[in-house]
Amino acid sequence: MIRFLLLQNRQGKTRLSKWYVPYDDTEKQSIQLECHKVVTQRESKFTNFVEWRTHKLVYRRYAGLFFTLCVDVNDNELACLEAIHLFVEILDQYFGNVCELDLVFNFHKVFVILDEYFLAGEVMETSKVQILNRVHEIDRLIESS
Repeated sequence: MIRFLLLQNRQGKTRLSKWYVPYDDTEKQSIQLECHKVVTQRESKFTNFVEWRTHKLVYRRYAGLFFTLCVDVNDNELACLEAIHLFVEILDQYFGNVCELDLVFNFHKVFVILDEYFLAGEVMETSKVQILNRVHEIDRLIESS
């Protein structure tokens, strides 16, 4: 199960966070700082997953952004890396060569995409076409109202 997802830049600013397990605000802040420290200080020759507290952090860097998933220890790391990659592909196709500013200024659309992909900390849909069709349908509904 995914406990949370973080999108952070190299400077440590969290651009997007989705929490599937309840944490209070101070704990969220400390988790974000701790995760950023763990992810950015690892050398590139190491794997993209690390045991953290009683869970695992699975992360991937795209340009200047780190996509981090916190999952249970028994979850498949490669499936999580693939989930991150598919999420980035969906974002890239939706925004057309996505960048950090797209995520900042269109965070509501990113959350819609995220909610079509993940449900309650589990992967809900794995078809990029299906997810994009649903998001475009939501866009059409919003525009027509």
